[in-house]
Amino acid sequence: MELTGTERQLNERLFEKEFMPHLDALYNFAYHLTLNEEDANDLVQDTFLKAFRFINSYERGTNAKAWLFKILKNSFINEYRRKTRQPGEVDFEEYVAFQDAEEGTGVGDLDMRDEIFKGLIGDEVTQALNELPVDFRTILILCDIEGFSYEEMAKIIDIPIGTVRSRLHRARNLMKEKLRDYAKKMGYKENR
Repeated sequence: MELTGTERQLNERLFEKEFMPHLDALYNFAYHLTLNEEDANDLVQDTFLKAFRFINSYERGTNAKAWLFKILKNSFINEYRRKTRQPGEVDFEEYVAFQDAEEGTGVGDLDMRDEIFKGLIGDEVTQALNELPVDFRTILILCDIEGFSYEEMAKIIDIPIGTVRSRLHRARNLMKEKLRDYAKKMGYKENR
């Protein structure tokens, strides 16, 4: 069914007003899932394309952020499944170009995100979060970084609220274990 010019304009305004403000949060979530800037950008782009394509299934006035996060999470899972069914591929030309660039410059790439986030979250905390299995990493990001409620997380991840609570508890305990030595080094005393 082809949209009229007015319907398309309404959809574009809705997209700009309700979806675009969540771009940074979506990127942060995508980056923590993929641990790769390029993959995170691709995942966010794919999420916005799907959101626009299926904008008529979005219920106006509901939680746009949760709807977008669910699309992103499902896209991530689908891409992960697709990649696990395919054997690993190496682009030989890309590898040669990378090797030539490395030999020619002697200078590595500068990741601006490292400079921006330095000091906001300790490297140890970021590393501990990134080492968690994706299910636990996802629940911590959704709850402790993005501030979603248990109900919203249950809808985004498609699991019961009880599972959200238990997974969040386990994820926090895993983080606590991973950061125990770091906390001692920083002068924190362990409560028993």
